[in-house]
Amino acid sequence: MTRPTHRPARPPAAGTRPDPDRLRARIAAELDQGRRRSVGLTVEALDEAELLAQHSPLMSPLVWDLAHVGNYEEQWLVRAAAGGEALRPDIDVLYDAFENPRAERVSLPLLTPREARDYNARVRARVLDALERARFDSGTPLLADGFVYHMVIQHEHQHDETMLATHQLRRGRPVLPGLAAPPPRPAPGHRLPAEVLVAAGPFTMGTDDDPWAYDNERPAHTVDLPAFYIDTAAVTNAAHLDFMADGGYDDPRWWSPQGWEWRTRSGKRAPAFWVRDTGGGWLRRRLGRVEPLPPEEPVQHVCFYEAQAHARWAGKRLPTEAEWEKAARHDPATGASLRHPWGDTDPGPRHANLGQRLLRPAPAGAFPEGAAPCGAVQMLGDVWEWTATDFTGYPGFTAFPYREYSEVFFGGGYKVLRGGSWATHPTAARATFRNWDYPIRRQIFAGFRCARDADPDEGGRGGGRR
Repeated sequence: MTRPTHRPARPPAAGTRPDPDRLRARIAAELDQGRRRSVGLTVEALDEAELLAQHSPLMSPLVWDLAHVGNYEEQWLVRAAAGGEALRPDIDVLYDAFENPRAERVSLPLLTPREARDYNARVRARVLDALERARFDSGTPLLADGFVYHMVIQHEHQHDETMLATHQLRRGRPVLPGLAAPPPRPAPGHRLPAEVLVAAGPFTMGTDDDPWAYDNERPAHTVDLPAFYIDTAAVTNAAHLDFMADGGYDDPRWWSPQGWEWRTRSGKRAPAFWVRDTGGGWLRRRLGRVEPLPPEEPVQHVCFYEAQAHARWAGKRLPTEAEWEKAARHDPATGASLRHPWGDTDPGPRHANLGQRLLRPAPAGAFPEGAAPCGAVQMLGDVWEWTATDFTGYPGFTAFPYREYSEVFFGGGYKVLRGGSWATHPTAARATFRNWDYPIRRQIFAGFRCARDADPDEGGRGGGRR
């Protein structure tokens, strides 16, 4: 993900042109926020030995991530967008994610934490200087509506979420706050319906004009779906405990052949980071702390196969990616596809649990103002949600601005995840955003919600709560 490999094939389609001065101010603020987050998860949290260590073969040393975001920023914003000279072309290969698998990065001659921070500061100074002269309406594909800046901002926040996964895997004393803010609670007497009906019919999937959208979210296209039900909220810890208590991890009826092979080979019988207490109940380890398992929070750290087995046990299935997106953003009253479940307003604290604000999922039903038109809640934030869909391009897909962001992963056995997690920054939280990972991955902040087919006589064009 580090090298521009060819000239862009096509620019993102432009929507309403933003005021250039306001866009520059927003870009500068978002760049600063991302860097503050990266620094807070690395040099301000851990000593040099821990930053250089590899806490899991699944993850990079944290100091690699810190320098990588700076090197990516240099390549795209200093060199590709502004035409500037390279500061450190000698380190490009060290921070090329495709040249260096995660398990091998600890053996590279990496920049020290101080060197990485100094290098990043030099890059940022060049970037801010070039930003003052950037022309977002010049016809340059990378600069159109600030696209390349948005790409780099999101890239750093995505690595910040990866760093949080490394912190979760790390052993040792806690170094992050136990809770950044109290989790919101549903109103007294609030009770969610188990599922909502999404009516049959077409909707617009993907986008043509979102200046923050990646190539794999494009182009917008029409998808016509039969009616289906989807869970109002993501499956909770309490519900997954019921699956476990009913022998779900030991019953091959609920597992696909690939899933059962993973279950028997791995020996797993509970989500990652769950531990038994002395009384036979369950605790969880969260960012170095062992605490009671909150029954009302969405289950997280489950792989695709666990999600699939639970759904089958419940008499349901995982939603397809198209079903998930329609439930999240389609407004049947207007036919519009919204940017977020609640509309086009940027995510705020009343809408969703995002941006490591809580450092954990919030209870089901905590954000009624963030509900989708169909009535489903918390479709952005809390936990990534596994879907049944393999990761590939949409009809008419064109790589932009480089193949290594999306295209090289198509057909590689990856499953699509949707919705973001509590660790996802709001700039990457939109109803079109697509994440993907191997179906065995559990270190990511992933959970799921279930779906099922509607009966033929329920497939009208209405829809709503059940």
